[in-house]
Amino acid sequence: MDTHATDKRSTIATLGLFLVILTIGSAVAHFAIVRLVPTSLYVGTLMMMPALSAFVTLKLRGRTISGLPWRWGGFGPNWAGYLVPVVYVSAAYGLAWLLGFGGMGNPETFADWRAQLGLPEASTWMVIALMVVLMAVVQFVKSLGTIAGEEIGWRGFLVWELRKLMSFEATCLISGLLWAVWHYPVIIAYGGGNTLFQLACFTLMIVAMSVIMTYYTFRARSLWPAVMFHGAHNIYIQKIFTPLTLETERTGVWIDEYGLMVPLVVTVLALIYWRKARAEGL
Repeated sequence: MDTHATDKRSTIATLGLFLVILTIGSAVAHFAIVRLVPTSLYVGTLMMMPALSAFVTLKLRGRTISGLPWRWGGFGPNWAGYLVPVVYVSAAYGLAWLLGFGGMGNPETFADWRAQLGLPEASTWMVIALMVVLMAVVQFVKSLGTIAGEEIGWRGFLVWELRKLMSFEATCLISGLLWAVWHYPVIIAYGGGNTLFQLACFTLMIVAMSVIMTYYTFRARSLWPAVMFHGAHNIYIQKIFTPLTLETERTGVWIDEYGLMVPLVVTVLALIYWRKARAEGL
């Protein structure tokens, strides 16, 4: 048997082992979240599973954890990893507000933020500015541990193994679909709307994000741009723009990770990166 065929079989075996370990570990965490209670401890456990699965797989396959792409990779890709989600999330919510799918300014959120900041008499714009800065910096840094738990597995391990077997484009699609399906039990249990619609929107968004994140992962040869990207995506959607949106009867269809607007905007951006990656020979 030639070396190429041996390497291919070894990679397939490694991927299979990773997916089996990930499935078993994630099933335990999903059970706790869905059947017991969705506490941050159980959610954090789930988010650590991709990294733990990658570590166990590497050990069982006789490879070192230090072989993962831990290098910082330069400030350019990492700044891009943070700023790209800011751009597409801002654009998506701006369009939703402009088109009347929701309003900019939720009084309940402003009251809650004033209470959290201890500034009951502060102006609305001061409260928004201060909370956005704190969320974008402090909350972002606090979230990096669990975010890294996912990205060490997805962009630190999985995409590199897939790329040994297939093209950049196929790597993005397969890793994105696996990443999306991994979230499905929580969405089905707690999505609170039309489940098929929510799964479709979420899957489109995740696959599109995967294209951009994988691009920066390979360009920087580092997992950190993906960590920055994932963290910024979560913060700006979950902690800033969704709470700021005043809901109407159409809002749920268009905003958040289960609505249409973010997936549509990030897909347009992903197509640009798809062509960029092809032109650069990734």
